[in-house]
Amino acid sequence: MATKPPLIGLPGRRKHASEMSGFLKVFDDRDIDLYFADYARGVMEAGGIPVHLPIDVDPAVVSERLDGIVLPGGTDIDPILYGAEPHPELLTPEQERDDLEFGLLSAALDADIPVLGICRGIQVINVHQGGTLHQHVPEHGRFDLPIDTAIHQVSFAEGSILDDLYGPSAEVNSLHHQTVDQLGRDLTVTAKSDDGAIEGLEMGDLVVAVQWHPEMMPTRPTDPIFGWLVERARR
Repeated sequence: MATKPPLIGLPGRRKHASEMSGFLKVFDDRDIDLYFADYARGVMEAGGIPVHLPIDVDPAVVSERLDGIVLPGGTDIDPILYGAEPHPELLTPEQERDDLEFGLLSAALDADIPVLGICRGIQVINVHQGGTLHQHVPEHGRFDLPIDTAIHQVSFAEGSILDDLYGPSAEVNSLHHQTVDQLGRDLTVTAKSDDGAIEGLEMGDLVVAVQWHPEMMPTRPTDPIFGWLVERARR
């Protein structure tokens, strides 16, 4: 009998329709949940089924039905969560999203559910584990170029999951203005950019996180990191 495709949870953001274009004014006070479809495509093309997770879902309950989780990119984490004052360039945090994703990660670790962190996701994982962030590293935010442009080289630690997926190094995009600072507990640095910034973290064989956006690189639809998540979720 064929193995069922694993269910991969995908949280996103919540906005009022009034903040979006294309909706009639009568819907202004209605909520819209959204995320870039690239994440869902990455999961599907690797053989998984993406499952939308509303911002107000109970992480402990929903995790019982999931086989894996993607923590995607997005706005900045509230610096109060790592004991820092907000930087003037901080992108407005979303408390509900912070609460959801921290809860999902806690539930996933308790239940041995694999987690893939992307961009904001690597930062969520590090802060969840007691680490801190550099709040503004403007040279990393190359928003002036097409999103799939390879900006710099990332080198991977020998023997790591990322090394197994990509080889010793890869050229990646750079769509972030924050980076990992002090490392959280139980995490291993497995990727660094050519300027020394942390670009990849792992926790055993359960958590892999990267600072770049693999779902937006030209290698998608076959980026191996989604393949890792889906295959690990099948176990």
